[in-house]
Amino acid sequence: MRVCVTGSNGQVGTEVVELLGAGGHDVHALGSLDVADESLISPAVAAAAPDVIIHCAAYTDVDGCETAPTRARRVNRDGVAVVAAAADAVGAFLVAVSTDYVFDGEKPSPYVESDTTNPLCEYGRSKLAGEQLIDQTRHAVVRTSWVCGRVNRNVARTVLGFAAKGTPMKFVDDQRGHPTIARDLARGLALVAEERRNGIWHMTNQGAVSWYEFAREVVETAGFDPALVSPISTSELDPPRPARRPKNSVLDSERLDPRELLPDFRESLPNLVQALASAGRP
Repeated sequence: MRVCVTGSNGQVGTEVVELLGAGGHDVHALGSLDVADESLISPAVAAAAPDVIIHCAAYTDVDGCETAPTRARRVNRDGVAVVAAAADAVGAFLVAVSTDYVFDGEKPSPYVESDTTNPLCEYGRSKLAGEQLIDQTRHAVVRTSWVCGRVNRNVARTVLGFAAKGTPMKFVDDQRGHPTIARDLARGLALVAEERRNGIWHMTNQGAVSWYEFAREVVETAGFDPALVSPISTSELDPPRPARRPKNSVLDSERLDPRELLPDFRESLPNLVQALASAGRP
């Protein structure tokens, strides 16, 4: 395939570019191009003439979206519209990455693709608005959650930085989800792209945990003392976070074959921890 990847310098985009390139595909990395600027995106896509566009670019700072909603909507909603139009203009299949934050977290069991959306925060609302601008009979939306990769900021990198200094940490134990390792997600996105599977898909690693439990797993995997991490409730956060988070972010799939589910995050976590250690931590 000829593939364009937006957000190719981000956590997920970096892995997608590397994975598809290693697989022999002709990959065009669109880097940090402003996805909401049609004058930049349309000619770049037209020049590449891709078969597929994997849209990884997003404004993912959840609290930042709450305090800068105009920027959130410009990137997460308007950017999708621009990229989708560029895809349609060249007849490309679009795979757009979305989020668990399109749900309100009130469901007692995992969320599947057909569940009703009800985002609690501007990040979730802007991402849902982007989803709704995509013709899902022709293109794909892949929702994921709690992504951690080798590049840029994420919880795993932050935890390792504190653990290396012996700094105690507090993480909430009343928000649950599936941590997703960016490399594994890239494989899932490649599957959807290669087989042109339209519609909405949920793709996360398996293993439902709280943020507190995930932080302890990261610390223990790196060989540090998990007692450095202690639990706290969301209501005890000081200062409170600007954006509301869903209590239940666990995604499941009613569409994927069980054999296509991404592995338990604990299977991939050691490789991620090793990569972060090798790259150095902030």
